[in-house]
Amino acid sequence: MRVLLLHKALVNGAYQKKAEALAAIPGVELTVVVPPSWKEARSGVQPLERAHTAGYELVVAPIWFNGHHHVHRYPTLGAIVRRVRPEIFHVDEEPFNLATAEAFWHARRAGARALFVTWATVYRDYPPPFSLFECYTHRHAAAAIVGNADALAVLRRRGYAGPTTIVPLAIDPDLYPPRDFPANGERIGPFTIGFLGRLVREKGAHILLDAAARLRGDWRALIVGGGVEEANLRARAAQLGLAGRIEFVPLVPSSEVPGWLARLDALAVPSLTTPTWKEQFGRVIIEAMAARVPVVGSDSGEIPRVIGDVGLVVPEGDPAALAAALQGLLDDEPRRRALAMAGREHALAHFTWAGVARQYHGIYRGMLGMEGAGG
Repeated sequence: MRVLLLHKALVNGAYQKKAEALAAIPGVELTVVVPPSWKEARSGVQPLERAHTAGYELVVAPIWFNGHHHVHRYPTLGAIVRRVRPEIFHVDEEPFNLATAEAFWHARRAGARALFVTWATVYRDYPPPFSLFECYTHRHAAAAIVGNADALAVLRRRGYAGPTTIVPLAIDPDLYPPRDFPANGERIGPFTIGFLGRLVREKGAHILLDAAARLRGDWRALIVGGGVEEANLRARAAQLGLAGRIEFVPLVPSSEVPGWLARLDALAVPSLTTPTWKEQFGRVIIEAMAARVPVVGSDSGEIPRVIGDVGLVVPEGDPAALAAALQGLLDDEPRRRALAMAGREHALAHFTWAGVARQYHGIYRGMLGMEGAGG
């Protein structure tokens, strides 16, 4: 089975474990297309990390309009499709993007079966040409992958009636060795709270600062990431008298995330819903779970479903509730340990790249009409 995967997020080295897991399935010949970097307007540039590239071909393709989600394109994509001659073209893009419509056009010319991926959790009306891209993609898709239940509801409302499967994000647990706990139950050093993510308003780091100002005892916080809100967050920390307890760390490569998680006693994910966005998954949640770090998340979007019953969920935009949850973990070491252990088991049971790869393979088999297809 020749599979071509177009996936700009695989510039991130940790995400490349997905491709390795898929390539390891017998009978799969995988080619992955990525840009040399991907730009996020409010959080910076992610250059390509060649971290996990065993078992498949990684093609670095030039990109036009880098950082523009809806209008970027790959000018050499047609030549790549003609060379690879895929049976399956897995396009990890929203159906209303130019890159998706163009990839589907190349797939049709090559006789490949194509699928798209959507994480759009808020219904919006798209003007031309994006509505036309979406119609073309929907009409010619052999299957669709959605990231969560909200995205599935939006996709159905938008009129797509074809085969659809919910497939979550995932991790390779081997990259996140579980942290150990002191044998005597005593913590070494201050209780450390972490925030890892983009420093933009909707990710809610300012809510964490307001919550931290309410905490009692020996604690500190690590704010790891970059973005347009950094200056405002630094000013807010100083205003709250927290400058000595808050450490700001620039955006780190994916390979360094496990090391930063190992320093934490708890992870905060205080995302905020906006009129055009709500949390689609929160990948750092399952990274923390795999590393045995208990998670406190808001109830924005998919977060409660990802956390399940192995972490704590608080109302979004409520610093007092977030503070109470964090204070409870600070004061109750046995509970913190129990959540950490349960979180690791939850991540291994539901969110591994090996499991996702098996789902992909079942979807591909169904697209080709093969016997025994299934997720």
